[in-house]
Amino acid sequence: MELTGALAAILTLIVLEVILSADNALILGVIVQKLPPALRRKALFYGILGAYVLRGLALLFAALVIKLWWVQALGAAYLLHIALKHFLSPQEAHAPPPLEVSAAQFWKVVAQVELMDLAFAVDSVLVAVALSEKLWVVYTGVFLGILALRMLASLVVTLLDRYPRFKHLAYLVVGLAGAKLAVGGWDKLMKEVLGRPELALGLDKEAFSLLILLVLLLGTLWATRKPAPA
Repeated sequence: MELTGALAAILTLIVLEVILSADNALILGVIVQKLPPALRRKALFYGILGAYVLRGLALLFAALVIKLWWVQALGAAYLLHIALKHFLSPQEAHAPPPLEVSAAQFWKVVAQVELMDLAFAVDSVLVAVALSEKLWVVYTGVFLGILALRMLASLVVTLLDRYPRFKHLAYLVVGLAGAKLAVGGWDKLMKEVLGRPELALGLDKEAFSLLILLVLLLGTLWATRKPAPA
């Protein structure tokens, strides 16, 4: 019975990791699309290694991680920046990825992937710790969830290449994710650092994640629909 309960907790963690961080997978796809096709999988591979290390450390130091409001603030600022840049600079937004990039540019993209991993790890850790007290169960569920997210990120890259309109949907979700991180960072600052919970906005992260999933579903139907003949 104990093993069955552990397996159920692991499966729940995997599902929650994917649902609550579906926007994370899309964001990773958007970030690595700036690289030549041959380097995208390599960037995601280094990203997954970094994600395992960051999530592992975050789980070990969960009590400290929940106070990292500034990490979420940085992530929010970055996501809102790239979303606004896409919609306000359409010429640059539709520019094809370069055929070659320098090592510095490649590692810059990997660093951006890691920043997003850390920003989203803050809330992910809280959900994981709340579901099980067994550390091996938490690690297994979270780490398998990360692997599932990387597979989704690869799918996102394919969709971005195949359907041009999908890029607009992607950046809309990036902006929504930035707003979610901004509110989450503000709430943590008020509750965990300043001790002023009455000033927290109280964002329902699960409901917001479901909203993003709904936007993704409807937006994907729109983005992949064949345009009407002229």
